[in-house]
Amino acid sequence: MADQTDEEVRERLKTALWFSIGKIVDEESMRRNRNATPQFIGALAELVWSQIENVAIDLESFSRHANRTTVTTDDVLLLARRNQDLHSIVKDIVDKEKARKLRSKTKGKGRG
Repeated sequence: MADQTDEEVRERLKTALWFSIGKIVDEESMRRNRNATPQFIGALAELVWSQIENVAIDLESFSRHANRTTVTTDDVLLLARRNQDLHSIVKDIVDKEKARKLRSKTKGKGRG
């Protein structure tokens, strides 16, 4: 795997995405008694791939703008700012995770 070029890794990721989207579409098609063509699955996979690339670029830009080399939850929240529903969902998850970590820290400090 270390010998793979960036392009080979990219193609493997795209193939895995295509496969995963195909499985989801097949499951939903069966559940809803509908059909989806391979062309539809391919177009959907390309659309999702393009969206992933755009999100990655935006997250890296936000992180770089903050003089960080690591993407944080703040970057994700900034990315979701224009979609209020998505922002609310992500913020709830982030807040719950921060509260959980804080609780586990305070439990550890109470001993000894």
